[in-house]
Amino acid sequence: MTTSTAATTPPRRALVTGGSGDIGGAICRRLAADGFHVLVHANANIARAEGVVATIHEAGGNAQAIAFDVADGDATRAALEPLLEAGAIQVVVNNAGIHDDAPMAGMTDAQWKRVVDVSLHGFFHVTQPLLLPMARTRWGRIVSVSSVAAVLGNRGQTNYAAAKAGLHGASRSLAREMASRGITVNVVAPGVIAGAMAEGSFDPATIRQLVPAARAGQPDEVAALVAFLCRDEAGYINGQVIGINGGMG
Repeated sequence: MTTSTAATTPPRRALVTGGSGDIGGAICRRLAADGFHVLVHANANIARAEGVVATIHEAGGNAQAIAFDVADGDATRAALEPLLEAGAIQVVVNNAGIHDDAPMAGMTDAQWKRVVDVSLHGFFHVTQPLLLPMARTRWGRIVSVSSVAAVLGNRGQTNYAAAKAGLHGASRSLAREMASRGITVNVVAPGVIAGAMAEGSFDPATIRQLVPAARAGQPDEVAALVAFLCRDEAGYINGQVIGINGGMG
């Protein structure tokens, strides 16, 4: 168990935004298996988050469900304040994100802003209130889930790619700010990952053409990478953007 140095020490808490989706759920289950008390976040559909919590409890882990809109700074802070009364949240996985795809020539102002609000502004709204309590413990892990689209670009996703690429610069800068406090800040950038989102966008033939590995990745593979970055052993990995994309680039 990597989250406690003594049997009487309470488990470290990990907040996973977008924790009710395919990748987010896999991350939550993996962190719980590693001994964290996992805060499974959903935007509005808390029932999905509670389903992930139930699965974790069945496996003997610790978790609870929470719901708020990461794009709303006031609502996010109001949701986090009572959680922080119990102590620092030492791991945060910024996984929340949405697609609203269109060629930029036909993209609406609302399409651009909502995608950026969730992925990029949501990163700030969630992470900023957690930093000082985390710093006081002199240990923390911040991992943001980006996308290969932020590295390579993708047609119809200028809003999504811009939002996720913003996480790269923000994370590298935050890593420099927090490193002396024992806090690491990294990004994982998945490629085509099996799940509802990929199934609606890529058929098997397209995946074989796009991905050198000739298959979609699995949510559990992303979760394994995130979980490693959250361990004590990963303390010297900081300010990095790590691709997990089957060789796409």
